[in-house]
Amino acid sequence: MVSGSLYALLAGLCGAAASLSAKLSLGASVLKQMCASGLKDWKPGVEDACDWLDIPLRVLCGGLLLVCNTVMWTFFSKALRHSSSSARVTVTTTASNFISSAVFGHVIFEETQDTLWWIGLSLTLCGLLLLHGSTSPSLQGEKEDKKDQ
Repeated sequence: MVSGSLYALLAGLCGAAASLSAKLSLGASVLKQMCASGLKDWKPGVEDACDWLDIPLRVLCGGLLLVCNTVMWTFFSKALRHSSSSARVTVTTTASNFISSAVFGHVIFEETQDTLWWIGLSLTLCGLLLLHGSTSPSLQGEKEDKKDQ
């Protein structure tokens, strides 16, 4: 059960990374601004290099999008295989994706989330706790059968 949850958490993280890659590759000026601020600290006067680096960086982010999506679906499939409940895997992946997206958005884009977003995340986490805290009826019956023997 623990490995299924771990795979689900990793799937959510990879899904958020794929979204981040898409936003960077399709965003109008975010990547160019990040490049300019990074090169400014490295060597003054090299900011013009970002004009020709923009397209290769966007292509690289597009490639990362494909890789992250592939890895995300691999982890999600493994989580489904190692878990007794597909609902548990789906909610765990969704919660991991929401949290990872919030962290990426705050760190990279300096975004803030509204109160309604935090309420929705809290409800998702409460549902996740309920799903992980309860045992499925088939597992409960197996435990009772083992006690009787």
